[in-house]
Amino acid sequence: MASQNSHRNCPVNGHLVTKPTTVPVEEDPMANFIRPDQPSRCTWALGTSETSPHHHDILAPKPSVLPSILEAVGGTPLVKLNKIPQSLGLKCNVYAKCEFLNPGGSVKDRIGVRMVLEAERKGLLKPGCTIIEPTSGNTGIGLAMAAAARGYRCLIVMPEKMSNEKVDTLKALGAEVIRTPTEAAFDSPEGLIAVSQRLQRAIPDSVILDQYRNAGNPLAHYDGTGAEIVEQLEGRVDMVVIGTGTGGTMTGIGRRIKESCPDCQVIAADPEGSILAEPEELNQTNVSFYEVEGVGYDFLPTVLDRTVVDRWVKFNDRAALPLARRLIRDEGLLCGGSSGGNLYVALQAAKDLKEGQNCVVILPDNIRNYLTKFVSDNWMEARYFKESENCYDQKWWNNKVQTLPMESLLTVRDDAPISEAIETMKQNNRTHLPVLDSAGALKGVVHLPNLLSKLLNRLAKPSDLVRRAIFKQYVKIDHEENVGRASRILEKDSFLLVTRQEPESVPTERVVGVLTQRALFDYVAEQATATVANGNGNAE
Repeated sequence: MASQNSHRNCPVNGHLVTKPTTVPVEEDPMANFIRPDQPSRCTWALGTSETSPHHHDILAPKPSVLPSILEAVGGTPLVKLNKIPQSLGLKCNVYAKCEFLNPGGSVKDRIGVRMVLEAERKGLLKPGCTIIEPTSGNTGIGLAMAAAARGYRCLIVMPEKMSNEKVDTLKALGAEVIRTPTEAAFDSPEGLIAVSQRLQRAIPDSVILDQYRNAGNPLAHYDGTGAEIVEQLEGRVDMVVIGTGTGGTMTGIGRRIKESCPDCQVIAADPEGSILAEPEELNQTNVSFYEVEGVGYDFLPTVLDRTVVDRWVKFNDRAALPLARRLIRDEGLLCGGSSGGNLYVALQAAKDLKEGQNCVVILPDNIRNYLTKFVSDNWMEARYFKESENCYDQKWWNNKVQTLPMESLLTVRDDAPISEAIETMKQNNRTHLPVLDSAGALKGVVHLPNLLSKLLNRLAKPSDLVRRAIFKQYVKIDHEENVGRASRILEKDSFLLVTRQEPESVPTERVVGVLTQRALFDYVAEQATATVANGNGNAE
């Protein structure tokens, strides 16, 4: 079930107090569902002489002094990449379109501002209105920034997978945030799109600008990003590599560049686990979850025009995230994880380009959103994207995790009431309980800080089922892993789940214990004491 409450500040007796925004319960929440994958009615075609029915903004230099932050959106620099392309022997020029330098930190600032201004122009947004938007975060930040500047209330619905940095940024901008289950399908009653639509039906004078269907999404990139690239390279664009989420960036840039540079190759980057790519065989994978944010979907958004794409290339977390860190370290570009995915695709696709030809890769967002994710060594090591190194020659480093003292295993069923989990935690002095389904498969964890937050903010109550309070941002490790890797994870996380693979059983992965910071501390302290007692201690 989607998180049921967000918050707004309301004046009471001269003070600001927090009141919840409640997602309404409807008898049939999908009865009025507006699909985000309806066929596009756009008649654009390369070479058409048909007059555009849309309002278009003309590319113009920015004045020295801007009337508001919204006018600072766009006009991002094109920066040549040096070390990375050279290290791989590429002959062409590779340029980064630095969309992460937009004031809100991403390429989505463009569509946030464009959709708000278009809605005002059409009379859909007026003083006192509420903007509601389902988003992976960056569009929400762009809209929240526009709402702050223009004086609208803003309510953002986003999946639980998205970083806490995005949530905190949205709240700082005055937006209210409602989280939905990451695994909920786009057409699920619990998904971000259906929840947004229920809120819109319940909140007077509210508008969903709907990035999946709004023409302002691709238009922002047709009039802006695409036109800027053509101007910056004086029409000499041989390849452009664009990540795909809603597809608005791809559609707008692709169309504009195809009109100006017909021979330019438009390359689409799509993560494994997404279904946007063509041909369909490219989408066949066992990947059901990926860490890179803001790209890929499980449906084809209305604004995505796949006819402008010359070739689709897939990427995965293991390729994208280390390369994003390399962009930061080697090129000095403070960009996000999807930038690594786009660059990975660009480096593959541009191998055939010749000296003097130009390849442009879009870097969509900045480092701010991911400081506790791929930017963190501990986070990368926990997910096997980076090797754990025994920098201080710890003697216990290569011991097996299964040799460590672990709490006796206590679990709770996902269909049990939360009150049962609370009682188990109280009686056994636990702060976390693994959650299993009826078949014994691991579904997540009941984690005390997360549960407390849900109870305090009325997102759950003791009579609700445990599945309403499942915490999924935990780390698990195989019992055969070394203690060193576990120690790196527990430097930041308070616990981790220890699992064992049992190929002959169903499910094949079993939880065998919970390893806590306290247990590791006791173990390391004991090992250090024994080392000193044996005369092998370090004087430092």
